[in-house]
Amino acid sequence: MKNLLRGLGWMVVWGASAAYAAQGSEGETLGWLGSMFIGFFAVVIATQLVPAAIMFIGMLKGIFATTEDPDATAHGK
Repeated sequence: MKNLLRGLGWMVVWGASAAYAAQGSEGETLGWLGSMFIGFFAVVIATQLVPAAIMFIGMLKGIFATTEDPDATAHGK
């Protein structure tokens, strides 16, 4: 078992050194499919912001409201 783990450790070390020695991707761009993938999630996040903003504004209005319902105080509710 000890030799197996030692062998696996050396494989990881040799594999990592080969990966670091490889050339980078020069001149490659994201492509249209990658752009659509990122754009889809940007649209999802943007549409989530609209209801969140509406709810936040409603909470602020509820917190800072100064008027009381006159019927609630008259009937002891």
